[in-house]
Amino acid sequence: MPTDRPRPPLELLVFVVGAATLGAEIAAARLMAPYFGASTIVWANTIAVVLVALSAGYWLGGRLADRHPHVRGLCRLVIVAAVLLGAVPLVAGPMLGVSVEAFDSYSLGAFAGSLVAILVLVALPVLMLGAVSPWALRLRLARVEDSGRVAGRLYAISTVGSLAGTFLSALLLIPLAGTQRTFLVFASALAIVAAIGLGRRYVVVPLALAALLLVPPGAVKAKAGEGRVVVHEAETEYQYARVVELGNGERRLELNEGGAVHSLYRPESVLTGSVWDGFLVVPFAALERPPERIAILGNAGGTTARAYARHFPETRIDAVELDGRLFRIAERWFGLRDRPQLKRITQDGRTFLRSTGARYDAIFVDAYRQPYIPFHLSTREFFALARERLRPGGALVVNVGHPPGSVELERVLSATLAEVFAHQARDPIAPVNTLLIASTQPVGRERLERAAAELPGELRPLARVSARRLDAPLPGGEVYTDDRAPVEWLIDKSIVEHAARGEPLR
Repeated sequence: MPTDRPRPPLELLVFVVGAATLGAEIAAARLMAPYFGASTIVWANTIAVVLVALSAGYWLGGRLADRHPHVRGLCRLVIVAAVLLGAVPLVAGPMLGVSVEAFDSYSLGAFAGSLVAILVLVALPVLMLGAVSPWALRLRLARVEDSGRVAGRLYAISTVGSLAGTFLSALLLIPLAGTQRTFLVFASALAIVAAIGLGRRYVVVPLALAALLLVPPGAVKAKAGEGRVVVHEAETEYQYARVVELGNGERRLELNEGGAVHSLYRPESVLTGSVWDGFLVVPFAALERPPERIAILGNAGGTTARAYARHFPETRIDAVELDGRLFRIAERWFGLRDRPQLKRITQDGRTFLRSTGARYDAIFVDAYRQPYIPFHLSTREFFALARERLRPGGALVVNVGHPPGSVELERVLSATLAEVFAHQARDPIAPVNTLLIASTQPVGRERLERAAAELPGELRPLARVSARRLDAPLPGGEVYTDDRAPVEWLIDKSIVEHAARGEPLR
C-alpha cells in the first residue's frame, strides 16, 4: 500500500522513462558508430546490454518498492538516472578514445571494445530506469484484485513511451539535434518529471541539464593532432565528418574518429599519391579506350570524381554517396564543383544499381569503410547486379581496405567475384589497400601496358607502375551471399591476427 499520494502522475513518469530508455538505446548505438561502426555486432552488444540492464533493474525495482513504497524515493532514483544519462555524451569522447586505442593496439576488436564501452556508459542509468516500472506498479496498486489491470495499463504505457522514444530519437533528434543533444533532451525530460515529485529545490537539476544543450557538440570531440587544423566538422545523418588541413594546404576527409582518410585534396594536383590514383589507370587492364560513363559507389569527398573530370573530360560520372551532406563538403573543401559530366546521386550504392537503367563502362566500389564494410556490398548477389549494369567488356574495380599484411577479406571478395566474373586481377596499391578488377573479358598487365601510351601524360607512369604490380587474384576464400556474409567476424579475426604479430594497424 503506498504511503503517499503519487505525484507526478505515475503514468506520465512511466511513459517518459520508457521513451528515454529506448531513445538512449538508439542514441548509444549511434554514439558507438564513429568508433566501432554500426555493424550487427555493435547493435547486438547495445541491445544485449540494454536488455540485461533492464532485467537487473526490474529485479532491483521490485526490492526497492517494497522497502520504500513512496513516490519520493522513486523520483530520486529517476533524477539520479537522468544525471547519469546526461553525462554519457560528455564523457564518451575521452572514454571511447581510450577504447579505440585499445582496439587498435591490443586487438580487442569491435565486439569486445563496443561491449565494454556500452557497459561503462549506459548500463547503470538504464538499470536504474528499468527499476521504475515495478516500483510504479507497487505504488499504483491499491488492491490485489486490480493487479492484472494496473500492471497491464502501466506496461502498455511504458511500451508506448518506448515506441515514441525510438521514433523521436531516430527520426527527429539525432538527425536534427545530434547525438549529444539527444541524450540531453531525454535526460532533461526525466529530470523535469522527477523534480515535480521532489519539490522546488530539485528544479536546478533539469535546468542544469537543459543548459548543457547549449554546449557545442564539437567540444567533446578529439583534437586533430599537431600540424593539423580542423577547418570543418559536422555531424551528419549518418556519421561525424571533419575536414583536416595540413600545413601544405592538403585537406583530408575523416569520417567518424579518423580511422581512415576517405578523401584527399591537393590544391596543385588532382593526383594524390594514394589509392584514388589507381582508379584512373587500373580499369585499362580491361578497357580498350577511356570509359564513356562510370559510376562511383562511395563518392565521399569526390577525389576520384574530380580526377576523372580533369583527365577524362568526356566521361560522364555518376557519383553515388549515401550521405548527401558529403556532397556539400566536397564542393566547399575538395574542389568538386558542378560540372556538366558529373551527376550527384544521394543513395545507397546497391539500391542505386538496382533502380538505375544506365549501363557503365566501369563501376568503382569505394564504399568499404575501415575497419568494417557493408555486408550487402560484398556478396555474390551484389556483384551479379553490378555485372548487369556494366556494358559488354566493362570493368568493376573494388577498393579493399585491410590491415597491413592481411589477405583474408581479399580472398573472400576474390572468390565471390569469381562466381560472377570470368576474369579478374589484383593491384596491391598500398599496404592497407588492394584494388580488385573484374570483367567478363580478359584482364592483364599487357593490356594495361599498351594502354599506358595512350593515357594523359600525367597518368602514364602511374599505369606502368600499376601494370608491374598487377597480379592474379589470391586463391582460397569463402563465397559470400546475401544470406551469409560474416564480414564483421572476418575483420575482427584479421585484426586479432595482425595484432598478434605486434604491428600497428595504421
